[in-house]
Amino acid sequence: MSGRATRAGRATVAVCGLTLLAAVAPSVAAGPAAVAAVPAVLPAAPGAGPTAAVPAAPAVPVTPGVPVAPGAASAPAAPGASAPAAELPGVAQTLPDVKQNGCRKPSTRTLDRPGWAQAYLRSDAVWPLSRGAGVTVAVIGSGVDASAGSASGALAGRLKLGPRQYGSGDSGQDCVGHGTFLAGLVAGRRMPDGGPSGLAPGATVLAVAATDDAGSTTSDLLAKGIRAAVDGGARIAVVAAPVAEPAPALAEAVGYAAARGVLLVAPAGPDGQTAAAPVYPAGYPGVIAVTGLAPDGSVPVGAAGGGASGGGAAASGAAGAPAGRASRVDLSAPGEAVQAAGPGGGHFTASGPSYAAALVAGAAALVLGRSPELTVEQLADRLRETAYRPGSAVPDPVVGWGVVDPVTAVTVAPAAAHAPLSPTDPVVVPPPADRSAVRRASALAGAILGVAALVGLAAAAVRAGRRRGWRAG
Repeated sequence: MSGRATRAGRATVAVCGLTLLAAVAPSVAAGPAAVAAVPAVLPAAPGAGPTAAVPAAPAVPVTPGVPVAPGAASAPAAPGASAPAAELPGVAQTLPDVKQNGCRKPSTRTLDRPGWAQAYLRSDAVWPLSRGAGVTVAVIGSGVDASAGSASGALAGRLKLGPRQYGSGDSGQDCVGHGTFLAGLVAGRRMPDGGPSGLAPGATVLAVAATDDAGSTTSDLLAKGIRAAVDGGARIAVVAAPVAEPAPALAEAVGYAAARGVLLVAPAGPDGQTAAAPVYPAGYPGVIAVTGLAPDGSVPVGAAGGGASGGGAAASGAAGAPAGRASRVDLSAPGEAVQAAGPGGGHFTASGPSYAAALVAGAAALVLGRSPELTVEQLADRLRETAYRPGSAVPDPVVGWGVVDPVTAVTVAPAAAHAPLSPTDPVVVPPPADRSAVRRASALAGAILGVAALVGLAAAAVRAGRRRGWRAG
């Protein structure tokens, strides 16, 4: 009888092994799709090419360069999003009371950690490959405070002062503070206190003042500013202040920049105002039009492409938005409650698409620092093709081709970048895996395990009965 008991024990072990095999075999056979439902996004592996879809706003988008747990409904909150931005003084695109109260005062507050925008975009992950060295980015706006280029400034040794287009002098005076803040987002160095830095801390900033002391501008001033940026050696130029109407001089300046290999990046709408119609130069073909995202991934009401319902204009591609509709959007980036160094030192906070445009310009500088041979068309394509896609046809009316991704834009090999997607081609996400096979296998395994347990108990009962002299019949 001991042999029978041994065989019964072995049968129980074998059944348990088969049970485990039955439970896992369908998942192994079906591959990763059977284990996880629908990944929110594919991780941005170096050289892997463009990434998969991000949840459409207002869902929290996936952090560029950071994998998301399979099946997650949305990405975790962006690192650093809880930074005390409310305690910082604000910067705005204009300073209407400059005549009464003077220029913007320096900030007396500093942060000891990166801002949420810098942590979200993870530009530091590509700094071993590129910091934007050798690339000049023009900031066309209210000027850049010359003290930022001093030995202790955020742009130490990397600030060039171009001509002022309004008034006299150079562009080293920034009464509004807007241009200085944008320059910090583009190329501010990482300070010893660990506070916010720019995306491309090796790039050089060319300051071009094209507004008056209050931050107001005209199409003629912007046209002169763009030409000054091109003639000053910039490869990238962020146009900080948009105008509401197109003008021949501005259109010609945009063409002048494109013909000489300069990428223009501009906000798709004015800061703090509803974008009810295209603004310029963002409305011209060839200019990268950018909208801003809030820390929760949504496009704020009033931003270009945004609104109470989250909708916007119909996708219109590079040809421009239809008259009477919201401005065209090519890319999106953090633009709400961002932090950077400002005029006179210290840190400020600000919100609006102009700040998102500065971050896209910084990402472009990182790409050129790694691949300086790219043409302006190739650079623009790289930024669009490697963006984190929205879960819709691209360009999406709210976020364009998606959220700019410096990690993938820098690390993807030029040959690995896919051809631009057609505006009618949606990004397809695989359906959830069929879990019915796993459930059936688990139910069958449970039944087999129950029978095996009964066999074991019967064998034990027979063994005990024989020891007591029990006889059948």
